[in-house]
Amino acid sequence: MSLFALLLVLVSAFVHASWNFILKKSGGGSGVIALSCVLSLFIYLPVVVGAAIVQHYEFRAIHVVLMFVSGMVHMVYFLLLDRAYRSGGDLSIVYPLARATGPLLTILFAIAVLGERPGPVALGGAVLIGISALVLTGNPFAWHKSEARRAVGFALMTGFTISVYTLTDKWSVAAWLIPVLVYDWGCNFCRCVVLVPLSHHRSPGAMATAWRERRGTVIAIAALSPLSYILVLTAMVFTPVSLVAPAREVSILFAALMGAHLLREGDLLRRAIAASGMVLGVVGLTLG
Repeated sequence: MSLFALLLVLVSAFVHASWNFILKKSGGGSGVIALSCVLSLFIYLPVVVGAAIVQHYEFRAIHVVLMFVSGMVHMVYFLLLDRAYRSGGDLSIVYPLARATGPLLTILFAIAVLGERPGPVALGGAVLIGISALVLTGNPFAWHKSEARRAVGFALMTGFTISVYTLTDKWSVAAWLIPVLVYDWGCNFCRCVVLVPLSHHRSPGAMATAWRERRGTVIAIAALSPLSYILVLTAMVFTPVSLVAPAREVSILFAALMGAHLLREGDLLRRAIAASGMVLGVVGLTLG
């Protein structure tokens, strides 16, 4: 991997962990999530139009179906992630569990459904993720006594959605050759079509309140969330995905350090070690 590609991936990982840090610190809420998604449509529209023109994008009806399906999965991902943080889950626990569970479930799906047989390095990575998860969350037998029990459950469900949209998005851009920037913007548009009315129904005035009271949070998430993905895509243009994917998961370590240090969530050494173990586990899954 070139130095420039590595820099793009590391910046992307930091940006991704950062918007999760902002979401956790702000307290989140459906209004913040919905408004951030809407605002990002306007922020990135010029880039998407430019990409569509340069790549001579030809629209097909099936593309709407693919974007809608992915958009719904991403919507569930955002809502579950927000719920995990609002359920009392620490950033240094929720983020690593969610991010590492996705690759782990993906490889399990490949074994059970696709008949793939990963090597010992990949299996070792899966085991390392499991062990690190136990270390990260503390005593698993005490979860039923902890206020964070629900947060752990929501984090694991978030990881499941990550594995689903990873497989869906890969198929959409690889098999149907939809330009990635156009595809991502279209998915977000479909997500907004459902998420905005849902947010208004569940919490009338939530978006207006979010803009009035948490405007900085909304703008930051709207700008940073897509940016982290765009940086990774840029690196993938001239770098093998087998190198980009494991390097990107250093975001787990960034989030753990942000939570333990900036949010003073405690147990810095234990959580840093566990997060590092998850990063190595994901590397093993990818390379194996």
